[in-house]
Amino acid sequence: MENNILGIHHITAIAGDAKRNFDFYTQVLGLRFVKRTVNFDDPQTYHFYFGDEQGTPGTILTFFPWGDRVRRGSNGSGMATAIGYSVPQDSLDFWADRLTANFTPVTRGTRFGQAFLSFADPDGLQLELIATDAATDDRKPYVTEAVSAAVATKGFFNTTLTLNSIKATAAILTEVFGYKLVAQEENRYRYATDSIATANVIDLVELPVEPRGIGAGGTIHHIAFRVKDDQTQMAYRDKIQKLGLNITPQIDRNYFHSLYFREPGGVLFEIATDNPGFTVDEPLEELGQHLKLPVQYEDQRALIEKHLVPLD
Repeated sequence: MENNILGIHHITAIAGDAKRNFDFYTQVLGLRFVKRTVNFDDPQTYHFYFGDEQGTPGTILTFFPWGDRVRRGSNGSGMATAIGYSVPQDSLDFWADRLTANFTPVTRGTRFGQAFLSFADPDGLQLELIATDAATDDRKPYVTEAVSAAVATKGFFNTTLTLNSIKATAAILTEVFGYKLVAQEENRYRYATDSIATANVIDLVELPVEPRGIGAGGTIHHIAFRVKDDQTQMAYRDKIQKLGLNITPQIDRNYFHSLYFREPGGVLFEIATDNPGFTVDEPLEELGQHLKLPVQYEDQRALIEKHLVPLD
């Protein structure tokens, strides 16, 4: 099992205003601010990481907050279009009240026998809170004064990909990543891996005439799948290359090592390692408190800090 894909590692999305994004995810949703750093390709733009106390893979939601420069994107075919968080079974009333009080409309639904809330963050990113029981998800949540352990998010439950045809994407999930089709409701196909018990679900929604999405503010940039180490990661790189798909060399992202490829349906996939983790450059108790720069930008710190929006 350890040499398999271990579910979702992280999900990266695009936001607009940095302070608004920071406030919503820390103050409203109650996530821990795990890391404040900058975009490797645009060091005058933040890269935020939110998650549980340690930034455990399967809990990490990251953002490129591009400020007023970014236009509003739109979901469509060839994109990941929603992010599902696992929450305790009896917490949906709390979240409905809390989100509504924070000017965030919610809708309720049931899917595959599970109750959920659907809503959008301030940039329009589609989020879901999915009620799961403790036997299904026993992860320890990050808690705040306003969001207790009885209601707090535990990390990802799933993500949804919207596609004109699911066939080629499903083949990557099943034949390369080791997922299995476990359920279907109309045009929604649920795939899961038994290599790990949580953050292990991918839903494929098939919409044959859906226009292509536009990746910009309020949309998901990529989905990262988890592997335990570099050796496992490079074995997957070899598998993907043999399929004739273009995949990047390994890229050091400071907190994990990454490979990127675009699966046949158009969604950008990443394979990310557990190592070295978020405490590589600051202690656990101080995660997210300091601006951490990639080494190549450290000599530009004063200029970079001047351009970044204050958060605290």
